Amino acid sequence: MKLDVSAALVDGRLVPGRVEVVDGRIAAYGLTGANGNGIAVPGFVDLQVNGFAGVDFLEADAAGYETAGEALLETGVTSFLPTFITAPEEALLAALAEVPLSPTGPRILGVHLEGPFLAKRRLGTHPPAGRRDPDGALLLRLLEAGPVRMMTLAPELPGALDLIDVLAAKGVVVSCGHSDATAEQAQAAFDRGARTVTHLFNAMRPLSHRDPGIVGAALTRDDVIVQIIVDGIHLAPATTSLVRRAAAGRVALVTDAVAAASARGGSFSLGSVELSVQDGAVRSPAGMLAGSVVTMIEAVRNLHALGVPLEQALDAASAVPARVLGLETVGRLDVGLPADVVVIDDNLEIETVLVGGEARVAA
Repeated sequence: MKLDVSAALVDGRLVPGRVEVVDGRIAAYGLTGANGNGIAVPGFVDLQVNGFAGVDFLEADAAGYETAGEALLETGVTSFLPTFITAPEEALLAALAEVPLSPTGPRILGVHLEGPFLAKRRLGTHPPAGRRDPDGALLLRLLEAGPVRMMTLAPELPGALDLIDVLAAKGVVVSCGHSDATAEQAQAAFDRGARTVTHLFNAMRPLSHRDPGIVGAALTRDDVIVQIIVDGIHLAPATTSLVRRAAAGRVALVTDAVAAASARGGSFSLGSVELSVQDGAVRSPAGMLAGSVVTMIEAVRNLHALGVPLEQALDAASAVPARVLGLETVGRLDVGLPADVVVIDDNLEIETVLVGGEARVAA
């Protein structure tokens, strides 16, 4: 199969020419031929998807994962982490048991547990009843129950640093978030092995000139990737521009999508929390922001509209989040890699989506 595109995004640069796919893998790029249209970019990698297309992953079964997965493909996401918010142990164990081992849609790279070891002051919409202080035995039960790939925790909690040691030893990425950590406490977590921050600025100690907190610590460390929600609601445009200038090359887009994303009406929830959507903002009954309805391709457009070069905006949706997970085989286009490819036109509209060389979305 040859993709008749004008260029391909390879390691952050646009290489003119067509792309060839053989046996589900990239066989060549930069091929000459008739003038192509659109550009081939790596499939998007989303590290935080609570739900999609009417499906809440905390309560989803196999059919729900299939429905949400097909809708995610339409938005260019070819790999993702279904994300479970704070909930009672039995609910988390049940949800972990339902994660498909061989999904029919995008690749499921593992589960993102956003909690339950979060700060009381920074829970956001997470139900307080499910919150726990760091508990090594509970952590092991969760890790044994399903394919946990990333965990968000508040590093300032007593015992949190010990949990970071356990998670790092088991290959689980630690993300700091829902946290009231000082800069010093955040630095201790990063030194211990935490490598990223969950939705920077949101649900964490604010950045202040004499109290930079977790935000300041993360922005000043070259070894920490910061995740941001670029929906025009979670962050002001100027804040997004500040982040991308301070953390160039280590900004990962996430959607923090909930069941209402790409859904056609109805009532939605995030775990046990009822949701309402108005003017693009998702809120709990108390008026707290509760995830988003932005899609990854929309986040790319939003970031590009703020003056970020297209190549960098696309990397923030693909290569950078893949780097959080230490993966070389997703989020990139190169010879020999699986052909997870999104073809976009000049208006940044999606024309084609391939997963392992198979066309899953076609204009």
